[in-house]
Amino acid sequence: MSSTTTGTTGTTDPTGPAGDPGNLTPSTATARWRTVDVVVASALAVAFGVVFWAWGNLWNAVQPAFTAFPPGQGFMYGVWLMPGVLGALVLRKRGAAVYVELLASIVSALLGTSWGLTVIAYGLVQGAAAEIVFAFALYKSWRLGTALLAGALAGAAAALMDLVLYYVDLGWSGAWQLTYVALLAVSSAVVAGLGSWLLVRALARTGVLAPFRSGADQARV
Repeated sequence: MSSTTTGTTGTTDPTGPAGDPGNLTPSTATARWRTVDVVVASALAVAFGVVFWAWGNLWNAVQPAFTAFPPGQGFMYGVWLMPGVLGALVLRKRGAAVYVELLASIVSALLGTSWGLTVIAYGLVQGAAAEIVFAFALYKSWRLGTALLAGALAGAAAALMDLVLYYVDLGWSGAWQLTYVALLAVSSAVVAGLGSWLLVRALARTGVLAPFRSGADQARV
């Protein structure tokens, strides 16, 4: 893919040829989705949808190991929050976190899960929680701290849904509930936040993110 050169600075903008000209303002650039954005976001979502399905099977398989302390299984949760954060960091587009997380959950539902169609509601809420963080940063901060916060908030949102939908009748103590929320938030911050941030940096070095600003920024580091 060729690059577009700006007339004033002589620098290249990797997003230009795919319909996102280099002279767009940052706010316009984050709002406009190009064909390549949709394709890559969808590919990420489908891949993670398969991961969701496999991870769900693993979750159910090891669940008996946590019979004595069920909240402890929360440390495994972060994988389910990764596509939303990763999608936002790669695409840097408004709505990317919701789109990738939601579509991944739909794919996993189609593959079949023990939780049925409720996983789609989870995908929407988890994606929206991560999206809120990037929105509050005005879609201008893609640093590690922002990624960690997005992952943590998405994990906390998922934990609250779990407590309401699945664990409300199990008689968990307040301490168990708080532990579960904390574990999900930490797991999601580490796996979805830090993991996605590191993955973007690694992918950028290979050149596969060349069509995106995320790839161009890493190339300058």
